Amino acid sequence: MLSFKNAAAELNDSIDFREFLRGLKTSIPMLLGIIPFALVLGTQAAQKGFSALEVPLLTGLNFAGGSEFAIIEVWTQPPQLLFLILITFLVNSRHILIGASLAPYIRHLPNRKALPLLFFMCDESWALSITDAHKQNPRNPYAGFSVFFYIGLCFALYVMWVSFTTLGVGIGSFLGDVTKFGFDMAFPAVCLVLLRGMWKGFKPALPWLVSLIAATLAYYFLPKGWYVLVGSISGIIAAFLFIGDDE
Repeated sequence: MLSFKNAAAELNDSIDFREFLRGLKTSIPMLLGIIPFALVLGTQAAQKGFSALEVPLLTGLNFAGGSEFAIIEVWTQPPQLLFLILITFLVNSRHILIGASLAPYIRHLPNRKALPLLFFMCDESWALSITDAHKQNPRNPYAGFSVFFYIGLCFALYVMWVSFTTLGVGIGSFLGDVTKFGFDMAFPAVCLVLLRGMWKGFKPALPWLVSLIAATLAYYFLPKGWYVLVGSISGIIAAFLFIGDDE
């Protein structure tokens, strides 16, 4: 399994601890919002028969909350492996897009250094690091991107996610359904904060709106998981139609 220590050590002979710590500090408000979400996942996994060892394997090797919730929701005994693989691919298909958008920021790195960064990428670390790059250098965000700031974000989010999903296994045994406390609202709240931080005006946000509408319709009328792919493709098409002409 890839490790943050190896990934960071290979990026540069001297680690920029200041940027790493800045990433940790920036992640704190996000962590407070995601912890309840992680507890919900751990609890639901325990209710499906996952052990305290199996949950960190699920969340640590996959590290994509949306697909993990989808897997738990459709989990059966014995598990339908092909169906689970398909669900995972559909829900995680958004990572193809966000990975492609992150690639220009790390294209100067060889694959042996860039691939570990992509492994630990998630929605939050992607959005925060790219937003930070635009703030640091508005004229040339690629030059403003801080690799070690990104690593700090990924480290905090990864450790928190794996730890608290595992903790959720124990909590669920005596709290029962933790969604009755409103914990399941944490993830939508985090997404809204991320979107607000990347807001650049109404017209650039049109693809978000189209993607939201398409994904919502697909969620209600298509099989599980397809809403992610439909929403992603719709957003890309909308971006070409509404924004492409301005390029």
